[in-house]
Amino acid sequence: MARIAILICSALAINAATAAEVKAPALVRIIVPFGPGGSNDVIARAIASPLAKRLETNVIVDNKAGASGVIGNDAVAKAPKDGSVLLLTSSTFLTVAATQAKLPYDPLADFTPIALVGEGPMLLAVSAAFPVKTPAEYIAAARAKPGELTYGSAGIGSIGHLATELLNSAAKIRMTHVAYKGAAPAIVDLAGGQIYAMISNYSSLLPQLTTRRVRALGITSKQTSPVFANLPPLSATVPGYSMEIWVCVFAPAGTPAAIVERLNREIREISASPELRAFLEPDGALPVPITSAALGVLLKDELAQWKAIAAERKIVTE
Repeated sequence: MARIAILICSALAINAATAAEVKAPALVRIIVPFGPGGSNDVIARAIASPLAKRLETNVIVDNKAGASGVIGNDAVAKAPKDGSVLLLTSSTFLTVAATQAKLPYDPLADFTPIALVGEGPMLLAVSAAFPVKTPAEYIAAARAKPGELTYGSAGIGSIGHLATELLNSAAKIRMTHVAYKGAAPAIVDLAGGQIYAMISNYSSLLPQLTTRRVRALGITSKQTSPVFANLPPLSATVPGYSMEIWVCVFAPAGTPAAIVERLNREIREISASPELRAFLEPDGALPVPITSAALGVLLKDELAQWKAIAAERKIVTE
């Protein structure tokens, strides 16, 4: 309820206020801390062109991959505080911060959140060879065989890893983690029956869902999704369980409020456009009208949640 209240108040505040018209830098770089071709990169490029028109300037996408996003994140943390360098990233921004022993930046103090581009559920999927059809059947199987059911993720500290450990904690079950170097090889092994389950986004699972080598059981959001109307939320089986993956835009901390407000307004309107919805909706993501300040509160709360899970499950990466 608190989250809903924040979103409603934020939306009203956005509608009531108009951001100051500030002149944009001659060049704006959107840094994506992952390689070309991934979902973050695709969304950044979809935003770049309309943002350039709205700001009447040049906007380019700059991929700075490496160290689970840390290299690109750090580049933005240390960039000029004038709106010329932005970061577009996803939930891994916080899960990495929750699990890495040392970071060259503070994920809250060194960044100003600009806009929440989109947010949506992930899917709990199992190998087609595993004869469970519902979340309740899956939880019962895991409870009956503690530690025997394996699940894959894109790596230690990834959003899929922590989302599944959150499920372990909420359902009081114990599944064994198998870390991969990326989601793709994990999904291949899921389809082949080498692992039992995985929490991942829909677009990554789609090829194996289409061939029916993988079966989706439910979604991670607290409520049902119009995009995945045939899949129940896991919270119906595991009360209290809820998480959604998001894509956000950040600027370096200290960026003037007038710049933050204008970028928030422009990116929020771009996110709600039919053109960008075409990139978000396949994964069940929706744009969220929220101010920078309210977004900062939500991100702080989410980081605390991931830190608690990392501490409880003793998840630490170097």
